[in-house]
Amino acid sequence: MKRIVQLAVIITATLSLAAASAAQTLEKKGLTLEGARTVIAGAKAYAKKNNAPGGVIAVVDDGGNLIALERLDGTFAAGANISIGKAKTAVMFKRPTKVFEEIIKNGRTAMVALPDFTPLQGGVPITIDGQIVGGVGVSGAASAVQDEELAIAGADAVAKGTAKAVRFFDAASVTEAFTKGAVLLGDADGESYMVHASRREKAGASEVHDADTDIIYVLEGTATIVTGGHSVDAKTVAPGEHRGSGIEGGETRQLKKGDVLIVPNGTPHWFKQVDGAFLYYVVKVR
Repeated sequence: MKRIVQLAVIITATLSLAAASAAQTLEKKGLTLEGARTVIAGAKAYAKKNNAPGGVIAVVDDGGNLIALERLDGTFAAGANISIGKAKTAVMFKRPTKVFEEIIKNGRTAMVALPDFTPLQGGVPITIDGQIVGGVGVSGAASAVQDEELAIAGADAVAKGTAKAVRFFDAASVTEAFTKGAVLLGDADGESYMVHASRREKAGASEVHDADTDIIYVLEGTATIVTGGHSVDAKTVAPGEHRGSGIEGGETRQLKKGDVLIVPNGTPHWFKQVDGAFLYYVVKVR
């Protein structure tokens, strides 16, 4: 009996210590680099959908430290520092920066003396399950209101990221996409990958993608592809995208139905010859 009592005392003491330890610590969520990229993708998707001009999107962690930043084409250079300041202010004060712009506008100008403080509309906290895990700031859109709209869209994208919608394309839609070649899912949809229903009927230019790795799956037809080597007469046709007239050197392969080819980013590749209609999926991953 005495041993049972002693055991009960030990168990009670252990549980008490565990409870005391738990009371002194918190389960804390954090924003990852992938999460920050989701924020940026969400803001970019909103900008494209609403024909918003360039802007800088900055994402910081819950301590105000920069995780990721992307400057869209055409944005003024100072936008980077301003967007970082907005994101940091939103997370450090746990309020949208619009709040502070309104307070100062209403007469409390002494607030501008606060250090590391950017009271300009366009910064919002990022909240997951009731916890602030970071902040996003946008600068350089068409207006201060649009800066904030992009920031909110980015914050919402990561908040909803744990329950992304299932994407479905019925057979008729896929068949239609392959008749001319089309994008089934693109970066405008807020994803870090793209899915192309691709069709070729003749040789093309050599290509190099700085950021995208191409995963190719052949559905129908045959083609000759060259990978590696050196792209001839290469010209930049878009940011991170280069085209040439062909490839010197490299490795030549014959592609047929069922084949899978993975072309890492930065690798020249060229459909040198295509025999009839050549249908293939391309998944572009960044």
